[in-house]
Amino acid sequence: MMVGNFRCHGRAAFLATSLAGLVASACTITPVPLSHEQLQEITVTNTARVTADQEPVQRAISLHEAIARALKYNLDHKVEILQTQLRSTELQLAHYSMLPNAAVNSGYVARNNEQATGQRNLVTGVESPPRTVSHDRATTVADLTFSWNILDFGLSYVRAHQAADKVLIAEEAKRKVMNRIIEDTRTAYWRAVSSDRLVQKLKTLEVRAKTAQANARKLTSTKETSPIASLTYERELIEIKRTAQQLQNELSVAKTQLAALMNLAPGTEFSLSGDDIGATPPVFDVNSAEAIAVALLNRSELRDIAYQSRINQREAQAALLELLPGLQIYAGGNYDSNSFNAHKEWVSWGAKASWNVIRLFQYPAKRAVIQGQDKLLDARALALTLAVMTQVHVSRVRYHNMAQELATAREYLDVQTRLVTQMRREAAADRISEQTLIREELNTLVAEARRDIAYSASQTAFANIFASIGLDPYASDVDLTVSVKDLTAQIKALWFERGDFGAHRKIMVAR
Repeated sequence: MMVGNFRCHGRAAFLATSLAGLVASACTITPVPLSHEQLQEITVTNTARVTADQEPVQRAISLHEAIARALKYNLDHKVEILQTQLRSTELQLAHYSMLPNAAVNSGYVARNNEQATGQRNLVTGVESPPRTVSHDRATTVADLTFSWNILDFGLSYVRAHQAADKVLIAEEAKRKVMNRIIEDTRTAYWRAVSSDRLVQKLKTLEVRAKTAQANARKLTSTKETSPIASLTYERELIEIKRTAQQLQNELSVAKTQLAALMNLAPGTEFSLSGDDIGATPPVFDVNSAEAIAVALLNRSELRDIAYQSRINQREAQAALLELLPGLQIYAGGNYDSNSFNAHKEWVSWGAKASWNVIRLFQYPAKRAVIQGQDKLLDARALALTLAVMTQVHVSRVRYHNMAQELATAREYLDVQTRLVTQMRREAAADRISEQTLIREELNTLVAEARRDIAYSASQTAFANIFASIGLDPYASDVDLTVSVKDLTAQIKALWFERGDFGAHRKIMVAR
């Protein structure tokens, strides 16, 4: 009999061990890399989605349309917008954590025999028959319990405030990206315009320059001019062409950069209007102290630090709350189908208190971390303050220098234009050679290119002033859901309204 029982128990143990092994092997997970087909499918899908749902380019792009396309379609901007939306959703979720908990439970319990109980005398050890049954073989139970932990509510309240500050931090990050995109778009746009103008004019004069070189060599071979004069002329032509090509190389990637900012696929053909490239750039006539004061109010990096400091202060509040005992209040309705119960339905309530004593020992270390974070944020705020002040000063100096360079480039171009006009008259009267005229026309081309580059640099410097001061040229006043045409009109109107720093400053300080 014992042998039989041993065999029975041995088989049960073997079956249990085998079952446990099967379950363990079933729960073992090995890394499964993506297949080549899956990676290819992801690549094709992402490539198609990068520029999906975008309005095609149908006309020459102006500066305001370039900015509109960048704000509407730039993927970095979209990432920041989605980041802000996510933080807002997390804030909504944090509100729910302050509500009481409501738990609904239900179940069915059954057994193959009666749950019989007996009694045994504690002194004599004698059992008292008969055994009794007070529970059905199968029962259904359910309960609905509301509970509220006051300590958890306090912590959730603090966390909700921290989540609100994270929303504001995300907003500041979006502002920063928006300002950077606008600044980069203005820079790339004017450099691309300069590049297009230079390439077109260089192609026009390239053939004439080659013809002039050939004529110079022909005159040398026929001894109509001295070899030194001919070679000197060729050298001058090549030097001017090399200068123009260096300028072209400097600007050659600007159009590709502009396309990336507008989220156009590489290789997309588009033209730029650039009608006002000769216009006078905006005047910035605000003194350094006033500009710095506005910058310290509006720079997103400084606001970010301020919000992080507020989050850290609330973390100190949370650390103190965690030291308190937790009081949980609960109440609920219950149901049990057991036929032996006198009352199958009843209401229960109560309260429980708990206290994690270990947190008393953790608090000094946690407080030290919070204080260290406070010191770090304070030091970072001071460093950023100095950096912002320096950036404002440098941006103003750079803009002043670029404005002077532009004035000089315009003055040089004016002289060169008058000179080449006179040269054309002389060439028409056969008083100078065609080669001399071509040389001066190439010099005029280089002068125009340098004027365009100086204008582009002045526009970049002006945009950098806005970025260093932290002003939003358009802020949240533009509607990114409208068409590119309507968005361009909004941006153009707002730029003319707020392009004046003084008017824009009043708006920002009032906030």
